[in-house]
Amino acid sequence: MSGAAATPVAAPPVELLRTPLYPFHLRHGGHMVPFAGWEMPLYYRSILAEHEAVRDHVGLFDVSHMGIVTVDGTSAASLLARRTTIDVAKLAPGQCRYAFWLAEDGKIVDDLLITRLDDGSLPERRHLVVPNAGRTSRFVELLKQHRRPDTTVTRRNGAVAILAVQGPGSRTLLETLFGWDLGPLAFYTGRGFPRTPSPSARAAGEVGAELPDALAGSIWVSRTGYTGELGYELFVAGPSAVELADRLTEAGATPVGLGARDTLRLEKGYLLSGQDFFEDRSPLEAGQERFVDFDHVFVGREALEKQQKEGLSLQLVGLSVTDEGFVPRHGTPVLRDGQPVGTVTSGGLSPTLHRGIALAYLAPPLAAVGTRVELEVRGRRATAEVVALPFWKRAPARR
Repeated sequence: MSGAAATPVAAPPVELLRTPLYPFHLRHGGHMVPFAGWEMPLYYRSILAEHEAVRDHVGLFDVSHMGIVTVDGTSAASLLARRTTIDVAKLAPGQCRYAFWLAEDGKIVDDLLITRLDDGSLPERRHLVVPNAGRTSRFVELLKQHRRPDTTVTRRNGAVAILAVQGPGSRTLLETLFGWDLGPLAFYTGRGFPRTPSPSARAAGEVGAELPDALAGSIWVSRTGYTGELGYELFVAGPSAVELADRLTEAGATPVGLGARDTLRLEKGYLLSGQDFFEDRSPLEAGQERFVDFDHVFVGREALEKQQKEGLSLQLVGLSVTDEGFVPRHGTPVLRDGQPVGTVTSGGLSPTLHRGIALAYLAPPLAAVGTRVELEVRGRRATAEVVALPFWKRAPARR
């Protein structure tokens, strides 16, 4: 064997995935970056302009990189209930819920949305599950390993695309463009709406859809969102996504990239997978107990019940920076009386509030609103105060 040092072999480049809207992003000047295995737009014009467009009017996001998974069959609901924190069997047709997928120790592996797609007329249940991009393959494999023969688990990325239309003007824009009546569509519900505007009457949505087949003539519209604004997710056939995005932008929606998506969600205190949890925090520590149904059996329940009984050692808090010009980032140390007490999980400059804001896990004695701590970046320290979440919420309209 030669004593010469071996020449290191460079790892082959990873080929990034692209959503059906990739041509749209290039045509609109999207600054493309790698994200969770996908090539996605960080911004088009600027993060600030896109953030303001969503807060003031309407923004259009491509979220087709998120997992798009259908779980169908007689035992589909029990499979999903066992693997998530919500009792999926109790979902009404068209109802959508936010949930967590946990490890045995109660730590969050991922957060996801689950929607019941069937109309309840048959014993077979149909569900649409949207996990985060970086966890989808793992989640699909887990479900396939534990499914019964009567249940199918299918990933639909590519065949289906998701366009999120968010902002105070989103309802008006969609109703004007498509002739829909979105008034009856409650928060965290979905309905199928016709792609072609009705010439005589506003179209109401219908419960019950089989994806992707139903998308040949309709659009599945879900009223959820990740911005804190009124908003809708449009699930469409992948090949028609660019044409639909063009119609939305021509009607006044501003294309928005990942950068503004992050600043918008941070102002609302919404969690980001891989930053605010990374198989290291439980839903209770993250202040998300309301998304845990303890009245059904699920993986991780015993660990959460033990944590409830023994008390939390850490809990998620919001931090508002009082020093002007100081912007915390992921990994920024949190200090109290000069001693490390935590680390920022998500941080940045709030375009709406014009100050630095952050999320961090602190011991309960430090988590009370009004507690003062310090943040440190490159030897510089700034004062921050624990505040109630969300950092920002829209004031109610005057009557």
